[in-house]
Amino acid sequence: MSLPAAPATSQLKLGWSRFLDPHINDRLIAEEGEYVLDEIRRHWVTRLWPGARVLLGMIAFGVMPSLGHLWWIAMTAGVLLGLNGFWRMHTEYMDRFVVTNLRVFRVNGVLEQRFASMPLSRVLDMSMQRPFWGQILGYATFVFESAAQEQGLREIYFVGEPDARLHLFQQVVIRAGLTGRVEAGDIASGD
Repeated sequence: MSLPAAPATSQLKLGWSRFLDPHINDRLIAEEGEYVLDEIRRHWVTRLWPGARVLLGMIAFGVMPSLGHLWWIAMTAGVLLGLNGFWRMHTEYMDRFVVTNLRVFRVNGVLEQRFASMPLSRVLDMSMQRPFWGQILGYATFVFESAAQEQGLREIYFVGEPDARLHLFQQVVIRAGLTGRVEAGDIASGD
């Protein structure tokens, strides 16, 4: 038995827009009623070092007049630092982790996009790790344990608002009926 053909409107968009936005909604399985509960972008701290590169590039442009006939060295450094900084910022922007009512998935990459997906039923455990700077600046790393250990969803770095997102994810797993619920009466009666 073959699956029915999907309508043409649900096909992934092609063209230059694919390099500017990961098109999360195009990746949803609308026929199954899938919808986004949370779309997690990388924390703003991931854009600090690329932003510093852009700033260094601007400083290099500023010192061009003082270098005399070697102005081209500062211009080259400014262009390279600026382009590299903007590219890194865009790469961070394109990295998305999405929690839906059916699965979790991650889309990342600009020129070569990578997509990894895992149904909620495959999530065995999830932990959150907060480094020292993560506690101060408000980010964490989520680590997913599943039956298939090697996949693109094992570790998600620089997750902003980690406590709220951990709570949401735990709610989604419980509502999906994937964890057993123990009532206080069951514990007292020994069942």
